[in-house]
Amino acid sequence: MEQSIFSKIVNGQIPAYKIAEDERYLAFLDVFPTTKGHTLVIPKQQIDYIFDLEDELYLGLMAFAKKVATAIEKAVPCARIGMAVVGLEVPHAHVHLIPINSMQDMNFANKQQYSKEEFEEVLEKIKAAYSQL
Repeated sequence: MEQSIFSKIVNGQIPAYKIAEDERYLAFLDVFPTTKGHTLVIPKQQIDYIFDLEDELYLGLMAFAKKVATAIEKAVPCARIGMAVVGLEVPHAHVHLIPINSMQDMNFANKQQYSKEEFEEVLEKIKAAYSQL
């Protein structure tokens, strides 16, 4: 199987704005976000379809995503954190965590562009909130 872009991030071949990671999971900012703070959470093991994950890996991914979502919510002003799993754009299971104030914020057609400095600023805020959990 060819390495996904996410596996290349896990392996350090492609840089990413990493929020948190452990031996099994990684959370990083989406570089094509719908809102500021839009984060991707992945298992480090490349498995295409989220419902093909073994139960233990799937449940661990959701627990890891919940902790990351809590940090995002503390760092980014929003009504709540939306969660989506689409699974068609990258052949590597992943969860989108999106700070939302309306349903429109979940529209994947509305990609936002931010500067490197804006990405780094929100990254540091989320990482700081994560470290307090």
